[in-house]
Amino acid sequence: MTQDRYSRGMAVRRQVLGETHVDRAEAAKTALDKPFQDLITETAWGNVWASDRISLRERSMLTLALLAATGNFDEIPMHIRATARTGASQDDVLEAFQHVAVYAGVPRANRALKLAKQTYAEMDAEGGQPA
Repeated sequence: MTQDRYSRGMAVRRQVLGETHVDRAEAAKTALDKPFQDLITETAWGNVWASDRISLRERSMLTLALLAATGNFDEIPMHIRATARTGASQDDVLEAFQHVAVYAGVPRANRALKLAKQTYAEMDAEGGQPA
């Protein structure tokens, strides 16, 4: 593990997902999944998300589109909540899912949009906070 990349990854992870979410994930970490958590913090967050080549808004849209296109629906609510911090609007999310519909299939985009609507409704009920 590269400590610098891990530290940068943890900072970006906290910026995008929020302190509460990351603190919960860190508290739930066990010996079994610690290596995996370190891997995603260093690579996904410390390499990809920490890059300044595109904005967090654009990265958020790409991530949501890729999650939907590959059928990784469990991660979509977390990344919808992150849009409150990345600057991706609901219109941006809709555009991303419309691309999914055309290039990866309407059923995947439809499922992703359903999850987005549900998550936005939860966020509204929580006072707009991404939790």
